Amino acid sequence: MGDDCSSRDQVQFGSTNENIGDLLNAKGIAWGWFQGGFKPTTRRPDGAAECGATHNVGAALGGTGKTGALAFGTKADYVPHHEPFQYYASTANPHHQPPSAVDKIGRTDQANHQYDLSDFWAAADAGHLPAVSFVKPPAYENGHAGYSDPLDEQQFLVETVNHLQKLRQWRDTAVIITYDDSDGWYDHKPSVIVSPSATTEDALNGPGRCGDPAATPVVYQGRCGYGQRLPLLMISPYARTNFVDHTLTDQTSILRFIEDNWATGRIGDHSFDERAGALTAMFDFTGPAQPTLILDPHTGNPE
Repeated sequence: MGDDCSSRDQVQFGSTNENIGDLLNAKGIAWGWFQGGFKPTTRRPDGAAECGATHNVGAALGGTGKTGALAFGTKADYVPHHEPFQYYASTANPHHQPPSAVDKIGRTDQANHQYDLSDFWAAADAGHLPAVSFVKPPAYENGHAGYSDPLDEQQFLVETVNHLQKLRQWRDTAVIITYDDSDGWYDHKPSVIVSPSATTEDALNGPGRCGDPAATPVVYQGRCGYGQRLPLLMISPYARTNFVDHTLTDQTSILRFIEDNWATGRIGDHSFDERAGALTAMFDFTGPAQPTLILDPHTGNPE
């Protein structure tokens, strides 16, 4: 992936592969990926970035690294393989260059739309919030089983939404909260398989098997899905209150929402956004905007 701060094998998609960032760039829409720990803590003599920021897991309980009987210790803030746009040459910022100015955040410059989480708040507080922002917490707050404490995750989510609600831009904002996998923390029901696969890495319903490749044509191997059911929350002045949407959606429904809202078109080439369910049922634009709701980051209760 060409990321200075990655110690894993380096891989990158070809120049013909597009992502949602490419589609937004083609439309001139400001966007950015913001991740905790992306900002280098130092640079090596050759100029390569080093991302050395860390936190104690369990910081919400005093920073001891202990939560009840669990002791996870210290975790690096930046997780390189969680940064999807670094895998594409068109949207990568391999040397973790900072934005050239606060008012350039979300625009194409040396940072190439890839930023530290602190850049998100610099832009937001200055009135330059990009139209589309992907916000990723530092690892200790990202909810991942084994190295993130649920109360740290809660603190990040609540503080983020509280801060956004105090901005002038809140009246035009929708926050979508989702997760990348379950890590075995929830769900008992297997999902329907809409994209079968048959490789040596597949083993969902037998060795080398995911779904029924004989019944459904396989265009690309290795795209077994859907995976486990995942939480998806919509927070917005125009989100329906006390509402559970039963539309079949997946993670790429978020991409579809972006694509539809800014008329970018689909990524294509059998990408999942082509079949994704829409999120529009979660909104109500006919009634009055909902009031803000500020929560206590430590308890989750209304303040």
